Amino acid sequence: NGIFEPMWNRDHIDHVQISVADAVGVKKRARFYEATGALRDMVPNHVFQLLSLIAMGPPNSFAADAVRTEKHKVLEALHPLDVAEVRRNVVRGQYGRGLLNGNPVPAYREEPGVAPDSVTETYVAMQLGIDNWRWAGVPFYLRTGKRMTRRTTEIAIQFKQAPFALFRNTPVDTLTPNVLALQIQPDEGASMQFSAKIPGPEISLGGVRMNFSYKDYFNTEPTTGYETLVYDCMIGDAMLFNRADAVEAGWAVVQPILDLWRNDKTAPLEIYPAGSAGPEAADTLLWRSGRQWRPIT
Repeated sequence: NGIFEPMWNRDHIDHVQISVADAVGVKKRARFYEATGALRDMVPNHVFQLLSLIAMGPPNSFAADAVRTEKHKVLEALHPLDVAEVRRNVVRGQYGRGLLNGNPVPAYREEPGVAPDSVTETYVAMQLGIDNWRWAGVPFYLRTGKRMTRRTTEIAIQFKQAPFALFRNTPVDTLTPNVLALQIQPDEGASMQFSAKIPGPEISLGGVRMNFSYKDYFNTEPTTGYETLVYDCMIGDAMLFNRADAVEAGWAVVQPILDLWRNDKTAPLEIYPAGSAGPEAADTLLWRSGRQWRPIT
């Protein structure tokens, strides 16, 4: 879409948010999850796949290696985190007791098969940067967790505000930000948030949204991710599968975080109520720069 490509860079984009939230707990996977945690389970594969797809440059074709090469370039350019940056820019959390859809749910440490003093994370949020020409200086905020408000996967691209507002009763810093939100699941689609003049004699602006839903436009139910991957296996299309160099680049970013958590027993583990949007410390990642997470609704 030619409308977006000229703006898909650091000159026009303020920041990017990627949220992969799950409402369920560990179910019967406690033994696996105790040895894995949210960071290993989700970030170097699922979350980094979304990041690389949204930040990659245009490939010269849809051949598998052309696409995977561009994705690898993004992961290779991820800014490596030192110890101080891990402490400042990464939040780990674990769900406690709470309410989900009005029903009480146990804390992670109360789940069958989980150690009562477990420090395994069920939530992780982080701020990353990409050291390349297109994205230098644009923060990417990532979060994923269990027992959150609802199951959803969304990529939100927030554009920079205009430097000056002609509407005198609506200062620039109070304008609804322009956001392109890509909904991956459960309802595939996209929405564009922008400002429009509120009807009436007063000169002021209000936030509005344009919505697109695959289900409404194409009258078909979306396939699951596994259906797509199995089909691609059958036809020999490797485009959506990670290449070894991309896997290694992703783990190069994640490993220093795991090392710090393993070696530093004082590293914080934030407890958040089940059925919430995550720990308050994750909100601070954005608040300190005047930003905020999009609601998980």
